[in-house]
Amino acid sequence: MSLPAPEPGLVIRYSYLWLDEYREGREEGVKDRPCAIVAAIREESGRHRVLCLPVTHLRPLRPEWAIEIPHSVKLRLGQDDERSWIIVSKANEFAWPGPDLRPIPEGKHNILTYGFLPPSFFNQVRGLFLRLVAAQLTISVPRSE
Repeated sequence: MSLPAPEPGLVIRYSYLWLDEYREGREEGVKDRPCAIVAAIREESGRHRVLCLPVTHLRPLRPEWAIEIPHSVKLRLGQDDERSWIIVSKANEFAWPGPDLRPIPEGKHNILTYGFLPPSFFNQVRGLFLRLVAAQLTISVPRSE
């Protein structure tokens, strides 16, 4: 399995850990899901720290803290036809690659990524994320290595 470099805008398959699961003491998310990398920071050691945002089919409780993925983008990434949102106020932080990356389903064995969000759409996601960070409205769940 070839491991891609972690880059902002890359959509990965990941065992995302929601805050309530983390508070329950879980080490791994209940469900593997697409997640968008919003930041990847190379440390002095050469390793990367990654922040990823979850993608969900559930309509967000706080729509102003999420961005709906356009249907055309979902098709380009090889995802289903259902409406989906990137929850921009919640992130998982982990050392790349970490144990929680997963191969994407539908017979595409050993592929960990769906591809990149289009730059203009990713800029919307990143812009909202940065505004929420500045307003201290984001939550980042640290993941074990």
